[in-house]
Amino acid sequence: MQNDFISGVIGTKEAQQIVPNVIQKIKAFDGCLAVTQDTHFDDYLSTQEGFNLPIPHCLTGGHGHKIDDDVWRALKEVNKQGRELKTFIKQTFGSTELAEWLVLEDAQYGIESITLIGVCTDICVISNALIIKAFLPNVPIVVDASCCAGVSPERHLNALEVMKYCHINIE
Repeated sequence: MQNDFISGVIGTKEAQQIVPNVIQKIKAFDGCLAVTQDTHFDDYLSTQEGFNLPIPHCLTGGHGHKIDDDVWRALKEVNKQGRELKTFIKQTFGSTELAEWLVLEDAQYGIESITLIGVCTDICVISNALIIKAFLPNVPIVVDASCCAGVSPERHLNALEVMKYCHINIE
């Protein structure tokens, strides 16, 4: 839920519209919270992603890289209430570091399920869902569609359909 994905250079009205749902979900969620943060550098346009998506976004240190202020406040509020908050910096669509951490958490505590929310459904959300499914094939993964937005409404719906076929539960 970074600024560039909501109101910035690759933001959409759909992403803006889900912010209240995301905040409500954060406040109501009973469990550990993990945030992935898309992170790029000045050489972005010379990377593989930059060749395919030539729109510099989420450049480290910039406003677009930061989590939306209202979402960040909600995360900090639940963290102050004692719930764990982990942040994972990622330079690609999905985070293997997040998946590896979840494997350790599952071994130590036994994860009942994993819920994913955020943007973009058709790029980062689906990538993280499939990476996590590969690392933890027997842990149910849920995607709350009301807390996700894609590059376009059509691509959002397409990503949800693909995830269903990969045994990701869509709410």
